Amino acid sequence: MTNKLLKKTSTDHFELLYDMLLDAIPSSVLMVDDKLHVVSVNRNFLLKSQRSKADTVGRALSDVFPPVILENTGIEDRIRNVFRNRQPINGQKMTYRAPGVPIRIYYYSILPIPTNQIMLLMEDVTEQVRLSEEVRRVERHLASVVESASDIVLSTDIDGRILTWNSAAEKLSGLSSQEVHGRHFYEFCDLNQQQTVRMIFMRMKASNESHTTEFHLLAPNNGGSILISWVFSPMKDDYGVTVGTVIVGRDLAERRKLELQLRQSHKLSALGVMAGGIAHEIRNPLAVCSAAAQFLLQDDIGAEFHRECSNKIQTNIQKASAIIENLLRFARSSLDTEMVEVDLMAVLRETTELIANQAKVQKVQIVLPSHQEPILVPGVSGLLQQVFMNIFLNAINAMPDGGLLKIVTDTFEDRVIVSISDTGVGIPAGELDKIFDPFHTSSPVGQGTGLGLSICYSIIQQHLGSIQAESRHGEGATIIVTLPLQ
Repeated sequence: MTNKLLKKTSTDHFELLYDMLLDAIPSSVLMVDDKLHVVSVNRNFLLKSQRSKADTVGRALSDVFPPVILENTGIEDRIRNVFRNRQPINGQKMTYRAPGVPIRIYYYSILPIPTNQIMLLMEDVTEQVRLSEEVRRVERHLASVVESASDIVLSTDIDGRILTWNSAAEKLSGLSSQEVHGRHFYEFCDLNQQQTVRMIFMRMKASNESHTTEFHLLAPNNGGSILISWVFSPMKDDYGVTVGTVIVGRDLAERRKLELQLRQSHKLSALGVMAGGIAHEIRNPLAVCSAAAQFLLQDDIGAEFHRECSNKIQTNIQKASAIIENLLRFARSSLDTEMVEVDLMAVLRETTELIANQAKVQKVQIVLPSHQEPILVPGVSGLLQQVFMNIFLNAINAMPDGGLLKIVTDTFEDRVIVSISDTGVGIPAGELDKIFDPFHTSSPVGQGTGLGLSICYSIIQQHLGSIQAESRHGEGATIIVTLPLQ
């Protein structure tokens, strides 16, 4: 009797330990006998299937699993095969849905064990599959965004070797991704900029900072090179370590074309404002010439008066010619934007001459720098004149009741600073940061495009300078233009 009790106690203890071990397994586990009845099951399976232990243990496998699973997986036949040949089956996929529970995805294995039973081990991979699908969806979305972009988008490793090259890059350069993959990015840059590009990659290794620049991308299959605006950004891994570079490039050809069109449009607008003043300025010398010519037609004038009339005609013709020359210089399309040596003082003087009559009509006094020594800067004379013309006209329009337009120049080290101040209505504090934005204007509808100062900003940037505004509402404004000296 004692031996039987000890034996029963030992068996109960083993079964309890056995159940505890099964419950400790994080996967779903069923033990099945050769009649395909469930011998034991762990807690994980009962939770996932929402079944009780009493309703599962001792039941046929066909009573535990829905018929649709048995039909689609052939799991019963596979278990019988394992019983026969004692060879395990690993990594089979099963989709399982208990009543009232969302679909779960499992990978299952059928393992023979020495007790003439089969262990059915099911690993729930629903979340992993969902996350994997989400990752693939995001990857497809990102790839679609990059491929659909009209800008060049490419990536390189930490040393600048090209890893990806999108469709826009292929179209602009004429080079396929296969042709450029693994090659250094600088190989496809303008020869004069290759060393600069190498330095950018070296600095990014050390500082992890983005870099913005402009240089030509070689396009051998498209017959030359293309001016591109580039942004270099560090590409980091999950630990924040820079492992490569993302480079975005925008073709500047259309932008330059649009800027030129806007400049020409604004020139015409400015010419319209000056038309009245220019007509008056030319009419005056023509009137003098006409009067002098009438005197010359008379037969009874003396030699001295004849010479005086001739001199007046010559002087006023030269004056009219100078006005027309300045006007043509301003109006002429600046197709050739090659930087040359420009006398900034001459540009300022010629521009003030063009708006002198407009200022006179509006009772605005113009004060130029007292010194007349040349200030030489690298630039395009017509573009610089357009900048100052826009600024001067804005200042005059800001003084409807008259005032003072003062121009001051000062050189500092390698730069010249031109300050243009007026005594007009000033710029409201909330508008000061927006005046260089395209299409921002304080003029009434139909009286301004809002492009003048935006174009000025673009031109000064092209001349490697800067432009900024200072003002207090009701106390006038000052525009400060800074340019590098020659």
